[in-house]
Amino acid sequence: MGYNRGMEDAKEEIRARLAVEDVIGQYIELKRAGRNFKGHSPWGTDKTPSFMVSPEKGIWHDFSSNKGGDIFTFVMEMEGITFREALEKLAQQAGVELKRYSGDDKKMAEHKARLYEALELATKYFQFCLTKNKAVMNYVFYKRNLNKNTVEKFRIGYAPKSGRALVDFLTKRGFTKKEIEDAGLVNRFGGDLFKGRMTVPLMDVSGRVIGFTARIIEKDENSPKYLNTPETLLYNKGRHIFGLSQAKDAIRRSEFVVVVEGNMDVISSHQAGVCEAVATAGTAMTEMHLKSFARMTNDIRLAYDGDEAGVRAAERAISMASKFGIYLSVIDDYHGCKDADELIQKDPALWQKATQSYRPALEWLLEKYEGQYNLRTEKGFAEYAAAAKTLIDDVEDAVLREKYERIVSDRLGISLEAFRAKKVVKAEKKMKKNVAVKGDKAEISRAEKNLAALVKNGPVALDDFEPAAGLDDDELALIFDELYAKLDKAGREREAKNLLKKVMRERLEAERAALAEAIRVAEEAEDDEKVDELLREMQKLDKKLG
Repeated sequence: MGYNRGMEDAKEEIRARLAVEDVIGQYIELKRAGRNFKGHSPWGTDKTPSFMVSPEKGIWHDFSSNKGGDIFTFVMEMEGITFREALEKLAQQAGVELKRYSGDDKKMAEHKARLYEALELATKYFQFCLTKNKAVMNYVFYKRNLNKNTVEKFRIGYAPKSGRALVDFLTKRGFTKKEIEDAGLVNRFGGDLFKGRMTVPLMDVSGRVIGFTARIIEKDENSPKYLNTPETLLYNKGRHIFGLSQAKDAIRRSEFVVVVEGNMDVISSHQAGVCEAVATAGTAMTEMHLKSFARMTNDIRLAYDGDEAGVRAAERAISMASKFGIYLSVIDDYHGCKDADELIQKDPALWQKATQSYRPALEWLLEKYEGQYNLRTEKGFAEYAAAAKTLIDDVEDAVLREKYERIVSDRLGISLEAFRAKKVVKAEKKMKKNVAVKGDKAEISRAEKNLAALVKNGPVALDDFEPAAGLDDDELALIFDELYAKLDKAGREREAKNLLKKVMRERLEAERAALAEAIRVAEEAEDDEKVDELLREMQKLDKKLG
């Protein structure tokens, strides 16, 4: 059985076993409203219930945020997880064994399950060892200043000094040498990887343990301060976000995430009341990290040091963030402290205040560049202009891009046209973007969905309108029932005409944005003929837009 067909069968089995209102009811309060259920949006600030659930169709639609779908899309949105993770989570609730439907290698699936079991057992073992060692408890609770709730929340433990304590423990419980090794728990000699260290589990977004980070307790010049699980079948450094399983609820409520530099900074931040804090491995932000964030919020606040590593990390993040509709900012007011951790130790309330005082990341970086380059010299002037141009060119939003172009051209005392004309050689080809994207899914506007609902269910005949691909018929029916079912034919046609005007303008504006991007690419390639052709198309579009 092929993977796609098998997974479709699994989805149908899960849908048959789980009522949509029961799944959603675990997250928000629903009340019966005729054939449907209503509740308040978990993402908006609606005064009256705008969240609709249709048990008959097995779908939901949130009128305040323009989101909708089935139980899988709901769990993905609420938990900030991938489809596969939502499928596994709901399969567990429904009592469905996915391996019966999957075309994946059954032995590999079973092997991964054993690794999860080994890591979970290792976590419990380390937690037990912590409670039995007074000296280590003093270190955790007094020197590290962690309280009981924090220790339990992050499942902090202790790895004994003995060279094979964990390996022997797991072996006695039936785990093979290969299973313990593939879980990332052994060193090259076959003994325990973590010895004499405070352990903190690395968890996936669902809270399953996939590895460990461990801090040395007694000073040892021959050992690194922190030791992490190597890359394994379960742990991928470029994908993992530390603390996300503990932070996701707070991120969803507050609608922002704070990215700090280290795992211990995350733990301290949560204890200080800033539970939106997470960390990526070594400050390096990847597209996979940003996609994970984009599923939950488009407001990312970086709490990086102002040193060279922090500047480079912010540069990389800016170059990627715009593609995902993310607003990137930087927290840099540490009230005289060198970083977030020092501020938390000084006064947790000041850290809470700092996370609410942030600046656009691009503005912060441009200021850093001014300190880095000597603008009084020709060399520094040119280097600053090139660095700023490279950064600004990655901003997808035309309005924001022009804002920063004007800031830099004014700072340099040159014309906007001269700054735009500056040629910069880029290390890698810029990715094109033709439609608005959040995460990896194209967004369809509220007006477009509402008009499609009228055309499909009204029915309203419009010769000039073809609904966008990817619209779900059941969701459109739910929108129609809620907004337009009570209108007479004339009322529906009137609504449709008004919506059509808005949709056609939105489509023209999207087309214009794509043309503007194409012109910029052609200008960079110095293809004057192509630029002229595109400009003529732009003039025609501008006439249509009025």
